[in-house]
Amino acid sequence: MKLSLSHSSLTAGFLAVLVGYTSSIAIVLQAAQSAGASAAQLNSAMLVLGLGVGGGTIVLSLLTRVPILLAWSTPGAALLATSLHTYSYAEAIGIFIFASALMVLVGLSGLFHRFSRWIPPHLAAAMLAGILVHFGIALFNVDKSAQALVGVMLLAYLVVRWIWPRLAIIATLTAGILFLSAQGAWHSESISWQWALPRWQTPVWNSAALLGVGVPLFLVTLSSQNLPGVAMIQSFGYQPRLSPIITVTGLLGVVFAPFGGFAYNLAAISAALCLSPEADPNPENRYKATVFAGGLYVLCGLLGATIIGIFYVLPAPFITALAGIALISTLSQSFASAFEKEDQRESTLFTFLVTASGLSFFNVGSAFWGLVLGLLIHYARPRS
Repeated sequence: MKLSLSHSSLTAGFLAVLVGYTSSIAIVLQAAQSAGASAAQLNSAMLVLGLGVGGGTIVLSLLTRVPILLAWSTPGAALLATSLHTYSYAEAIGIFIFASALMVLVGLSGLFHRFSRWIPPHLAAAMLAGILVHFGIALFNVDKSAQALVGVMLLAYLVVRWIWPRLAIIATLTAGILFLSAQGAWHSESISWQWALPRWQTPVWNSAALLGVGVPLFLVTLSSQNLPGVAMIQSFGYQPRLSPIITVTGLLGVVFAPFGGFAYNLAAISAALCLSPEADPNPENRYKATVFAGGLYVLCGLLGATIIGIFYVLPAPFITALAGIALISTLSQSFASAFEKEDQRESTLFTFLVTASGLSFFNVGSAFWGLVLGLLIHYARPRS
């Protein structure tokens, strides 16, 4: 099959991948470090994340002729970064498989919409805000020696976001690297080109980990990634069958989890680059942009070890700042959605506070308990 790609399709696909990586790679690295992943295991994770996202994007886009762009779960990575420090890497793999299997179940059963309605959007948003708030605080809690770096990156983010929002994270990354180069702290000569290799890890099943981290990972991926991803696709007039797509994202997770692929889902923000008329004036041709993006994701996955090497030569405050800035928009939207309606603010506030507290009961993490308490308050509250 011949696939002719226009200049606009190539540009849209390239930008989608660039935004996808720059807005999340720092968070993925923090999640891997929290899980205690070795260098080989981290390389494997980057490989299968790229292969899964890229391969799934290509197959779904070609089969449906709809610009469907997949991604890994950035909010999910944020959850893992704050929740996996008490578990082994093998237990983390069990969490990944469990959460992805739940997504397969939701897709195959056709319960996608019903399940999402059972979890009120404001509680899902409050749970996500409780997870992400630590990244926002860390942005302003760096060492004194790194404050100038963070200030430059934050200034670049704000200025470019006001002018061209889609390039804000790319500008942040560029400004940070330029600042480090001027300070002599960026050593690109130490970066070597190398291919990533898969590394199998047999899962260990820990019931507390599955309940305390696996269930929240599934819920965060469902509510904060797949639902906005569906809304984004439909907002541009496309109406693909949703259940098979959700099922595929879950299957990708089940297959690639033993190699480090923690969660796959529909993209939302980066997908807009391929869904908009800028990708192609003809809506029937926009799927070509996601096909090209999928190919780039596969290539980036194969070069996962090199990408990790690039980020490992960057100082820790740079990674902290990039992760925090990349999540500002999501955190802001989470707060806005969570506290939008006055009569729901009590359950919302308790969900947020418990999730952000980091408390643990029976070795089950705070994200789960925050959602449980929020649901109890929400459904027990007398209706006027």
